[in-house]
Amino acid sequence: LCVSALVTMLGIFWFNARQLSFHACIAQTFFIQLFTVMESSVLLAMAFDCFVAICNPLRYITILTDSRIIKVWFAILVRGTVILLPLALLLKRLFFCQSRVLHHSYCFYPDIIQLSCSYNKINSVLGLTALIVTAGVDSIFILLSYILIIKTVLSIASGEERHKAFSACISHISAVAIFYIPLISLCFVHRFGKTAPPYVHTLMANVYLLIPPVMNPIIYSMKTKQTIQAIQKVLFPKGSKA
Repeated sequence: LCVSALVTMLGIFWFNARQLSFHACIAQTFFIQLFTVMESSVLLAMAFDCFVAICNPLRYITILTDSRIIKVWFAILVRGTVILLPLALLLKRLFFCQSRVLHHSYCFYPDIIQLSCSYNKINSVLGLTALIVTAGVDSIFILLSYILIIKTVLSIASGEERHKAFSACISHISAVAIFYIPLISLCFVHRFGKTAPPYVHTLMANVYLLIPPVMNPIIYSMKTKQTIQAIQKVLFPKGSKA
């Protein structure tokens, strides 16, 4: 997802390349949307993984077999392509007779639509519908998964077992938060922040694509002993008091 926009970002910052052909722009916005849907779907699959591991651990191996994991990956790819390809093709019917300057350093679907001087209601409605039936539905199922997980964990008598169960999912919860919060914020900016300064759109667009890949390695490595020891050495060098 980050690499989809990184090409034009680096082109702007390194070579001051501020122009992009219309077809290249359509291709970029398609892949950005596709990888957004795929990442959302992967987070849902990881939530289901946590649900099975905690709520039905004895059947974990029989439920999440290699063949089913491959089928899930294939379904994620097909779902994103089928839903988003028509949106990319519909962009070709738009006309641009005034400003062609994007708010972001990459081609983003709502940003392209706002620049069009032709009738774009269909594009706007279908774009919002695609977002709801993909990331919106995924987020609801992730929430339901964690409601069932919390219900199961709270029924565990031992406090140590509760702590172990919650710590197993804390990394995934953090990953969900750093993905969905910037995405929802960017959508709100585009829908309701038309009077906001241009730099707000640019800032949120960059946060949406750049923060998750920066934070994910940190989130998933915080539980390793080597990382914890390295942080302790930085914060509390030898001879200092903790």
